[in-house]
Amino acid sequence: MSTLAIATAKEVFDLLRDDLRAIERELGTDAVSNVGAITEIADYLRAGGGKRIRPSLLLLAARSQGYNGIGMIRLGTVVEMVHTATLVHDDIIDSADKRRGRPSANTTWGNEKCVLAGDWLYMQAFRVALEEHNFKVLDLLISLTQQMVEGELLQIEKLGLPITEREYYDLIYRKTACLFHVSMRLGSVLAGATEALETELGEYGRNLGLAFQIVDDVLDLTASEEVLGKPVASDLREGKATLAVIHSLEHGSSAEREAISQVLDDRSFARVKHSQILDILTRNGSVEYAMQAAFRFAEVARKSLSGLPYSDFKRALMWVPDFVVARDK
Repeated sequence: MSTLAIATAKEVFDLLRDDLRAIERELGTDAVSNVGAITEIADYLRAGGGKRIRPSLLLLAARSQGYNGIGMIRLGTVVEMVHTATLVHDDIIDSADKRRGRPSANTTWGNEKCVLAGDWLYMQAFRVALEEHNFKVLDLLISLTQQMVEGELLQIEKLGLPITEREYYDLIYRKTACLFHVSMRLGSVLAGATEALETELGEYGRNLGLAFQIVDDVLDLTASEEVLGKPVASDLREGKATLAVIHSLEHGSSAEREAISQVLDDRSFARVKHSQILDILTRNGSVEYAMQAAFRFAEVARKSLSGLPYSDFKRALMWVPDFVVARDK
């Protein structure tokens, strides 16, 4: 593919700068409650930053089809609030004490307040979405939240257990890729896309989200805590088998499989060190295997844009898969 067809990071930022600033302002307004703790927690989470990739996808989907109304700011805010709510709940479920290099909200305000703040953010997201007066928007958001909750429950049931690749892909679709998928579809709904084009752009989001989570899982195993902003190998310590681990469980020696199973079972590196697990993954080519899967999903995502008319916004969408697979945190 010609590099001339793909935007640069600066071009993408310049395209979306005003829209993303509008979403930030909207977040600051919509995440305010007359209960002080909710506002404090929401402000703290927003100040922690983040890539804002989900609202960016919604903006690009809408603008690439000629839409430029207030609805994309409103729904961009909605998907970011939904994402933030999931992070709050994830940190509580995982007993995480760091998020993006800072103490997680639950370490400051406690689990009880944070789970309720997360619930409030979910409901507030739906309240804002209601302003669109569009049943399809609500249907997409309801289905999204159901799948994300189901994914979290399924993952809890699988903790400490080896899972298949098929189970892994189902989990990461529900927990991560589903929101990418819905963000693209919401942007298409705003633009009045045909059902066929909405489906194609939804597939872009789905495959991009799968690539994103696979890379996230690889970085959890291989990056440093300084870069990640949280402890490394958190997934293994929580008993979660991700793609590289699944590959070594299926292709490693009996001793290697036993070592990995011990970590999953113990939910700690008390008997087997993190460095030993990395050695096992390296010997079996498991990290490379996972990254190749991410590259494949990223390329499938890009091919899903074939029905979209050429524009700077399409060029930006073509760039995003490269960003997703090349990032280091």
